Amino acid sequence: MNIKYNEEHRLFHLQSRNTSYILQLDGKGIPMHVYWGRKLSDSALEGMVVTQERSSFSPNPYPEDRSVSFDTLPQEYPAYGASDFRHPAYQVQLEDGSTITELVYSSHKISKGKPKLEGLPSTYAEQADEALTLELELHDPKIDLRVSLSYTVFAGHDAIARSVKLANAGGTTLRLLRALSGSVDFRHDRFHMLQLSGTWARERDIFRRQIVPGIQSVESRRGSSSHQQNPFIALVAPNADEDQGDAYGFSLVYSGSFVAQAEVDQFRTTRVSMGINPFDFEWRLEPGEEFQTPEMVMVYSADGLGGMSRIYHRLYRSRLCRGMHRDRTRPVLVNNWEATYFQFDADKIENIAKVGQDLGIELFVLDDGWFGYRDNDDSSLGDWKVDYRKLPGGLADLASRVNGLDMQFGLWFEPEMVSPDSDLYRAHPDWCLHVPERRRTEARKQLILDLSRADVCDYLIESVSSVLRSAPITYVKWDMNRNMTEIGSALLQPERQRETAHRYMLGLYRVLESITSAFPEILFESCSGGGGRFDPGMLHYMPQTWTSDNSDAVSRLRIQYGTSLVYPISTMGAHVTAVPNHQVHRNTSLKTRGDVAMSGNFGYELDLTQMSDDEKEQVKVQVQQYKEIRHMVQFGEFYRLRSPFEGNDTAWMMVSADGSEAFAVYVRVMAEPNAPLDWLKFKGLEAGAQYRVADSGAVYGGDQLMYAGLPIPGLQGDYQSFVWRFNKI
Repeated sequence: MNIKYNEEHRLFHLQSRNTSYILQLDGKGIPMHVYWGRKLSDSALEGMVVTQERSSFSPNPYPEDRSVSFDTLPQEYPAYGASDFRHPAYQVQLEDGSTITELVYSSHKISKGKPKLEGLPSTYAEQADEALTLELELHDPKIDLRVSLSYTVFAGHDAIARSVKLANAGGTTLRLLRALSGSVDFRHDRFHMLQLSGTWARERDIFRRQIVPGIQSVESRRGSSSHQQNPFIALVAPNADEDQGDAYGFSLVYSGSFVAQAEVDQFRTTRVSMGINPFDFEWRLEPGEEFQTPEMVMVYSADGLGGMSRIYHRLYRSRLCRGMHRDRTRPVLVNNWEATYFQFDADKIENIAKVGQDLGIELFVLDDGWFGYRDNDDSSLGDWKVDYRKLPGGLADLASRVNGLDMQFGLWFEPEMVSPDSDLYRAHPDWCLHVPERRRTEARKQLILDLSRADVCDYLIESVSSVLRSAPITYVKWDMNRNMTEIGSALLQPERQRETAHRYMLGLYRVLESITSAFPEILFESCSGGGGRFDPGMLHYMPQTWTSDNSDAVSRLRIQYGTSLVYPISTMGAHVTAVPNHQVHRNTSLKTRGDVAMSGNFGYELDLTQMSDDEKEQVKVQVQQYKEIRHMVQFGEFYRLRSPFEGNDTAWMMVSADGSEAFAVYVRVMAEPNAPLDWLKFKGLEAGAQYRVADSGAVYGGDQLMYAGLPIPGLQGDYQSFVWRFNKI
C-alpha cells in the first residue's frame, strides 16, 4: 500500500498489494486518468497519456496545442460543455442559467487512515496504518466551486474507495444537477459488462453482454437500490471467467436511486461512472455549503470474477459491516411468518419455539402482526404498540417464555412505512411522502414516512427504541415493502423538492446509526420484500440481509449465486421453508432445501409443530451440521464451481479462513436419463496438502481434488443435492 506523488511529472501513483491506479495533471492542471490494473513499478511512468489531433468536431480548448481535446482526453472527474461531449461526472447550474464549469488542480494531501463520510455509510479503517488517502483538491476560480476527490487504498485489500465533496466557496447559489461518485476512462472498449438484475422474488440474475458504442447503464428511479437493479456493474475481459482474466468491479455504498453506466465513444474508449441518479435530482448549494457524494468502491482482479468477488467479500465483511456481530457466528433461527402469517397467539409462538429448542435452534423471530390491530396488511404500520389481543402479557412475557427455552428472541419491524389506517397517520397525515393536491399512491395499503424530516426521524428513533427497551430482544428484522411515489415533502421549499429522495436516505441513515449504536447487542437484518435493498449502504448498519422473499431452493441457486458476485456469504439470510413452496409452489426435498440454505445465515421459516418425527430428526441433523460449518460459511473464502446460469446444476464451496477445512455443495436441478458420468473440480485448497472426506474417510491430495476432481454421486430424481466436507490432515 502506497501513494506517491511525482512532482516532476505531476503524477499520482496509488498502489495496493497487487494493483496500481495512476492519475496525472496536464499542463493546465486538469486531472487525467492514466492507468488502473496490475501493479506497476515507479520507473518510466511518464508518457502514458498520448494525445493526437482529431477533426474539428473534437474541439481544442488550448489553442497552442491542437492535440488536446477534452472530447478525447481521459479524465478523472469530467465536466460537460467545454469540448467533452461524453457524459459528465458532475454538472452545476449557475445563477445566470449556464452550466459551464472547469475544475483545475489546486492542492493535494496524502494522509494515513480514511476519513468518515458525513452522514453516509462507507468502508472504514480501524487503524491509521490500514489505509492511505489521497485528497485531490480542484477549483473553478470563476465561481469559487471547490471539489475534493478522495481516493483510499487499503493495506489488506486490492480496492480503491472513491468519493467526492463539492463546496460552494463563492457568494452565489449553485444548483447541483449531477454529482456522481467517480468516473474512470479506459483506453479501449474490449469489455463485457456484467450487471445484477431481476425483480421481486427473482433478484440479482447475472447478465453479461459485450459493450457497444453508446451508453449501457443500469439504474434505479425507485427511491431505493431496488429488486430490479443492484448498484454494481463490472467490466471484464471477453475471455475472463471465474479464475482468470481482467475484472473491474464498481459498487456503490448507497441505498437510494442510483445510476451505473459505461459509455463507448467514437474512438472506442470507455467511460464508466456511478453515483446518485441525476434523474429527478437537484441540490441547492448555498454559499458556504457542501455536498458529499456516496462512496464508490472499485476492485480490480487479474484472477477473474472469483478473484474480484473475494476481494469484495473480504473488504465488505471486515471493513464495511460493523459492530460486535461482524465477527461473531450468527445464530440458527426459526421465523414464524410462513408458519402463521398474521394468525397467531402467544401459545402458538411458544409451541413453535419449544420444538425449535428440541432441534437445537438458537433464536426465535416473531414476524409481522404483533402490533396495533394488525390481522392483515391493511393497517397499523407506524403504531408500534403491542397487540394485547394476541400477546396478553406483551413482548416481555413472550420473550421471557422463549428465553426460558434457552433461546434468544427477535422481532420484525417495518419502521419506514405508515398505514393510512393507523393512529399515526390520523394524527400526522403530512408525515408521509406526498405532493399537495395529488393522489397518495398506496402499495400494500401503505405509504412511506417522510424521513427527510427531522421530526419524523425523531419519532422513529424513539418509538422503535421504546419497543427494543421493553423486552430482551437480540435480533431485529428491519423490512421495507414498497418504493417511492409522489416524492415530495411538506417541509421543503419548492426549489428544494428535488432533494427529497436523497434527504430521505440521509434521514434513514441517521435513524439507523442512532438505533444500531444505542442497541449494539442486537443483530439487525435488513429486508425490503427480501432483496430490494441488498446494497452496501444497508450493510454498514446491518451486517446481513434477507436475500429474497423467494425461499424455493431451486430459485435460490440463481439468487444466492448472483448475490455472491459482490456480497459476502455472511450477509445472506437463507431459510428452509415449507413445501409446496409458497412463492413458486415447487416441491423439493428437505435435504436439498437444507443444503442450499446452509450456504448463508441459516434458519427455518415454517411450522415446526406440523413436521413428522422423521422430518424433525432431519432438521436436528441439519442444525448440528450447520453449527459445525458456519465458521466457514460466514467467515471463509467462497468459490463458485458451477453456474446455474449456464447449465442444469450448480456448485460452490467455502474454505475456512485458516485453510484447514472446506465445505462444498452440489445441486442438480432436473434428472437426466442415462446421464454421463460427471466429475466436480474443487478450488481454494492447498495443492500439496492431503484432505480427508468427512463422511467416507477417503483421503485425497489437494492437487487431485482441484485438478482431477471427484465423481459426482448418482442422484435419483429432480432437485437433488450432495455435499462434501474436507479436513486437511
